[in-house]
Amino acid sequence: MPFVIDNSVVSGFYLENQATPYTAAIAERLLDDRAVAPALWELELTNVLRTACLRRRMTAQLAQQVLARIAQLPVEVDRYAVPRSELLALALRFGLSSYDASYLELALRRQLPLATQDEAMREAAMAAGVGCVE
Repeated sequence: MPFVIDNSVVSGFYLENQATPYTAAIAERLLDDRAVAPALWELELTNVLRTACLRRRMTAQLAQQVLARIAQLPVEVDRYAVPRSELLALALRFGLSSYDASYLELALRRQLPLATQDEAMREAAMAAGVGCVE
């Protein structure tokens, strides 16, 4: 079954300090399943890699290789333009940033569970009725 994936999970695929048994399980699941992410996901991934380079946790060359590997993952980028008023309403209702609300909106719109390591996002997904990938 497809699921919505956020950057807190994907970061664990390539940053040792963010890797957990959960990120490993989701990576394994992507061998047979597919995920979807909002367009914001691409910007978040790029920013995490930039920060890792600035903190000397990886080289720019390695960051480019990571981007190439991530592009091979079965993750569809959803480019639907969500009305800002809808993101604001979700953010306020569930106590999320507007960025995190974009993942929840996608999960709600597609009726898919959310794969995240963020506790507030997990609580919001459960409260909204879409659930989380375990």
